[in-house]
Amino acid sequence: MKETKQAASSPEARAAMHEMMAAFEAFKAANDERLEALEQKAGDGLLEEKVGRIDLALQAAQRRLDRAMSEARRPAIGEAANDPDRMGGEAKSAFAGYLKTGAAHGLIEVKAGLSTGPSSGGYIAPAQTERLIERRLMAASPMREIATVRTIGQGVFKKPVSTAGVEAGWVAETAARPETDPATLALLEFPAADLYANPAATQGLLDDAFLDLDEWLAAEVEDAFAAQETEAFVLGDGTNKPKGFLAYETVADNAHAWGKIGYVATGVDGDFGDDPVDDLIDLIHAPKSQYRAQGRFVLNRRTAARIRKFKDADGNYVWSPAVQPGAQASLLGYPVTEIETMPDVAEDSLSVAFGDFRKGYLIVDRAGVRVLRDPFSAKPYVLFYTTKRVGGGVQNFDALKVLKFSAS
Repeated sequence: MKETKQAASSPEARAAMHEMMAAFEAFKAANDERLEALEQKAGDGLLEEKVGRIDLALQAAQRRLDRAMSEARRPAIGEAANDPDRMGGEAKSAFAGYLKTGAAHGLIEVKAGLSTGPSSGGYIAPAQTERLIERRLMAASPMREIATVRTIGQGVFKKPVSTAGVEAGWVAETAARPETDPATLALLEFPAADLYANPAATQGLLDDAFLDLDEWLAAEVEDAFAAQETEAFVLGDGTNKPKGFLAYETVADNAHAWGKIGYVATGVDGDFGDDPVDDLIDLIHAPKSQYRAQGRFVLNRRTAARIRKFKDADGNYVWSPAVQPGAQASLLGYPVTEIETMPDVAEDSLSVAFGDFRKGYLIVDRAGVRVLRDPFSAKPYVLFYTTKRVGGGVQNFDALKVLKFSAS
């Protein structure tokens, strides 16, 4: 939130400041005259009245200045819903009142047809509710745990990336320095698409004094949002949804090019090779070393069930289960994330991914969760049409590699 430190930043504040300073100068002159008269023991009632009037004018000018400065510091309408310090308890209470009764005092309305992108109107949820939904999604969506998540203020996030770095070279002290080629830049765009859920409740449930409505709404949309997001982050085609990392064009890793995902083939159509552990080791070493340090495997539970049975040449299992609650299983020393939307092992399938997903995949959240209360469409139930805008895509094609179950 932008804050105005000086009243001079607005015409109203400047006028109030000038008025106050003029009143103060007049007050000082009249008061000095009054004090001089008192010293001479010749008090004048008219002089006392004059000082009193000027004093009242000075106080009024001060109040106008304070009001102008307060209005200058007030957040703009677009910022208010996302300012966590803006009357937090009052905003939460107003939102709870809207969910219960439909009263929308103090909430920011999103009118249908006036917002960027499709919208059915509604009200922007307070920052506390938005953060609660985000925390729940972070826990429920595996991709949010391993990828980079960024909150944006526009419908599209644009990120310039260097596909080829600036060239450098050695040179003698007195030798000529020829100009080097500049870096090659590419502009990646991550548009945010609407994701919606429509939870329902009875009016009796909403009237329950012990129900935390923020928590209830976040819990209701959690599973729906998480399932749709996870599928899109893996397989989404990028049309009105994020683009999944398996939806990009793939190419053999030895012919890898920017904009494509490199793959390592198992050598057998629809299955691992003769030594499946070697396939996994080849996949680990496909990314450059800087991406292996934070690398991890991503696969579904059926593929994990097969890999759990693999042993190395010394007869040791390559899969290590989690040793305590909250810990992750590991494969050949690297953590494993299970995502159900990863494809099963089949001919030409991309069933195992490896790399640094924090650097490789970007998720963008458009700030603001919208809620439209609908007590009419499914009486006696009250529907809550809840939308948030989410996008995603690969931001570093060198960081992610996949294992392709094919002969080549």
